[in-house]
Amino acid sequence: MKTWMWALIGAVLATTIAAVVVLRQTTPRTTSQPITEASAPPPMYAHLQPRATIAPSVSVEPAVESPASESSAPPPPAPTNITASIPKPAEPSLSPLVQMLVSPHATYAQKMAAWKDLRDRGELDHAITELEQAVKTNPADAEYAAALGETYLQKLQTTPDVRDKNVLAMKADQSFDTALNADSSNWEARFWKARALSFWPAEFNKSQEVMQLYSTLIDQQETEPPQPQFAKTYVYLGEQYQKAGYADMAVDMWKRGAALFPSDQNLQAKLAAAK
Repeated sequence: MKTWMWALIGAVLATTIAAVVVLRQTTPRTTSQPITEASAPPPMYAHLQPRATIAPSVSVEPAVESPASESSAPPPPAPTNITASIPKPAEPSLSPLVQMLVSPHATYAQKMAAWKDLRDRGELDHAITELEQAVKTNPADAEYAAALGETYLQKLQTTPDVRDKNVLAMKADQSFDTALNADSSNWEARFWKARALSFWPAEFNKSQEVMQLYSTLIDQQETEPPQPQFAKTYVYLGEQYQKAGYADMAVDMWKRGAALFPSDQNLQAKLAAAK
């Protein structure tokens, strides 16, 4: 019995010793070697790497600069002006009279005087060339397109050729549409479009469109500070009503205009003739 017990105890001790040996062999040593700057951490800990081992980026400046770093480190690159590389539309080169036509600060009377000078000097063709180029360069600027349409109309009045008149009338109408697409509140584009269409032959059936253009213009005018040229809209819309057979509507329109512009001679003449 004792012999059997001692054999069992011996077997248990042998097993325990073997397990300890195996455990010591598989367990890593607790003493680790110091990590030098040349040794890199595992990839999953790369974000914990010391700053001394990270190559500095030229676009990143240190948060705190010491005198030593200012003398040894190269200066940061100059900031790049991104917008400087974007080409800007060229400003059109316009003669003084054409500049007057497109200036938002010029009055209606000043622009009419500029038109007269261009006609008297025979420079309408040159003005057309300038404005056509300006519209190509600045297609979103309503002032250029509106002035171009007006220039076509001015040229139309100086040419005797009927075919040339038709071409200029079509070009003017297209220019006014371009201006109104860029700025629907452009007074001159809408006014001169309506004025030009009122002279188109009856077979084109432009009467209703002309009246609508003038009506829209009047609604716009009455929300803005009054200008002397605004009186013309009431005169011409009344004429369109009269031509269409609406005599009462024509008189009412002239009265409406005269209430706002009592000193306008054209409105007073229309009302006097209607009595």
